[in-house]
Amino acid sequence: MKATYHKYILDFKRPSGTSRGVMNQKETWFIVLEQNGVKGIGECGILRGLSTDDRPDYEDKLKWTCENIHLGKNKLWEELMEFPSIQFGVEMAFLSLDSENPFLLFPSAFTNQEKSIVINGLVWMGDEEYMMEQIQEKIADGFQCVKLKIGAIDFDAEMKLLRFIRAHFGPDKIEIRVDANGAFALDEALGKINQLSEFELHSIEQPIQKNNTDRMAELCDVAPFPIALDEELIGVFSKEDKEALLQKIKPQYIILKPSFVGGFKGTMEWILLAEKYNIGWWITSALESNIGLNAIAQWTFLLNNSMPQGLGTGALYTNNFDSPLSVEKGKLWYRYELGWDFEFDLLQS
Repeated sequence: MKATYHKYILDFKRPSGTSRGVMNQKETWFIVLEQNGVKGIGECGILRGLSTDDRPDYEDKLKWTCENIHLGKNKLWEELMEFPSIQFGVEMAFLSLDSENPFLLFPSAFTNQEKSIVINGLVWMGDEEYMMEQIQEKIADGFQCVKLKIGAIDFDAEMKLLRFIRAHFGPDKIEIRVDANGAFALDEALGKINQLSEFELHSIEQPIQKNNTDRMAELCDVAPFPIALDEELIGVFSKEDKEALLQKIKPQYIILKPSFVGGFKGTMEWILLAEKYNIGWWITSALESNIGLNAIAQWTFLLNNSMPQGLGTGALYTNNFDSPLSVEKGKLWYRYELGWDFEFDLLQS
């Protein structure tokens, strides 16, 4: 078996903002396996500035992985514990290699075009006009759950946007999630959450920065609506540490990005612990290309989680790979007629 790795830069159609800054490009890496003339591909979805494996030795570890591909998927997963995005890329690449179709990893009623996955519509940060434009577009497109990135523009302006949605659509029509990406100050978070409660929100994601577990536990205990952990899960590797974190903070939800938490295996560890402690969860992509998103979506469908998932990011880029994934009226469908516009030769530098 031969393994190679390849860097690919995804270009955003429009600058995309969070409380951590504005993104114009997104770096990703692919692992390609080849055996007996058959190829498989996996995506290592690193997000600079956020992924725990955003380290100077990242490319060195990709090189080491390819040189030691003979160790196999399971042994490599253990060896790559501190590199969750590479864990995920390796898992995906082996599945791809072993499949008759390198992009059909988990055959199901989803890939048979019989059923879809309900997803949320993502509203990026920007000025008030741009955010309002996105909100109206998502609602017109038939989304029944919208997720707003908040914490970067004036809080009163963000409240105004939420007020606009609720003036036209009650919680029975549109579910609203907000994601602060850790933007609230520790001493201001509860006050802001209390103000947000008037909009009957589904949840708020990561209101304060990670590693403030005492304060986060307090917020989860007293907040008037549910809190979801996201960044808080990044860099927590062992099952013991995962369980200790959930036991201490007692969140209402956790949000799982396979590229950030150790691929399918790492995500499944979190899911089993969440269900043990009656904590809700959903799956979200981490701005991967359609190659990674395709794998996450197919796997997510098999989990039978009826909540809206965070899988609608495929249309963000100008140079993504065309795929059968199609967002229609707030749902993700698999449409074979759309096909894949991908050749392995595209990755050769």
